Amino acid sequence: MQVDLHCWRFDWAGPPAKIGPGVADLARRAEAIGVRTMSFMDHYFQMDSVAPAEHPMLEGYSALGFVAGKTERLRLRLLVTGVTYRHPGLLAKTVTTVDVLSGGRCELGIGAAWYEREHKGLGVPFPSPSERFERLEEAIQICLQMWSDVNGPYEGKHYQLAETLCEPKPVSQPRPRVLIGGSGERKTLRMVAQYADACNIMGEPEQVAHKLDVLRRHCETHGRDINEIEVTVSARNLSPTPSRDEVLRVFEDWAKLGVATIVTRATSDDPAAWLEDHIGSVMDEIHAIQPAKLSR
Repeated sequence: MQVDLHCWRFDWAGPPAKIGPGVADLARRAEAIGVRTMSFMDHYFQMDSVAPAEHPMLEGYSALGFVAGKTERLRLRLLVTGVTYRHPGLLAKTVTTVDVLSGGRCELGIGAAWYEREHKGLGVPFPSPSERFERLEEAIQICLQMWSDVNGPYEGKHYQLAETLCEPKPVSQPRPRVLIGGSGERKTLRMVAQYADACNIMGEPEQVAHKLDVLRRHCETHGRDINEIEVTVSARNLSPTPSRDEVLRVFEDWAKLGVATIVTRATSDDPAAWLEDHIGSVMDEIHAIQPAKLSR
């Protein structure tokens, strides 16, 4: 199994002048213990469902570019890009730029967006849920076309591009990986089956198991082997100071469902030390865990 790190808050780092050094230190130490991917949220306000909106929040792709310059192996993505925040052609160019400058370490994590307060606060249009999902599918199609050898037009319901030119091409081969975040059974998981290299699902184990059954059916419809799709889970079932046995038990339980990667959160006031103490100490054992194959 793999361990990814999701950094969703920055108040632990201190005042603004200390956020950069704090994030750089966290990224380097995460890389050193074997964390595969570091992600940030794609929000402009902190989520007011978990902390005050006034708490510090960084623009995601700027933060990824910063981390790219401070690390050598750590993979980089947002968990997940909100489709409403950027025109898809510019999004593809942004991801490509981080990928090129990092030597092929950037991925596209994308979803339909949901945080209405920050849209209204910053004047960003916030369409209906049905339109956001339509835009999500078109955005994925545009990114895939821009990362292909096809430089011609794209004609969609919401987006029209005269040229899908993207030079330089990404360093990632054959293109940056696409992760779709969300658990919607009719639209999101159908798009995972049709387009994605990975998915990110939230929930308790029984909920995730159900969602994987739904994803399996979508894969059958689209002629896709579900085992081609990396299943990542944003797990919240570790205690604040888990023992070695607890960490391994949690990872093994998820692996039995077919989960390949656990996305752990930087939750303590010293997230790098928490990672080193509770994850780094058992990283070799975690990497040795083999996820179960998902039946077709």
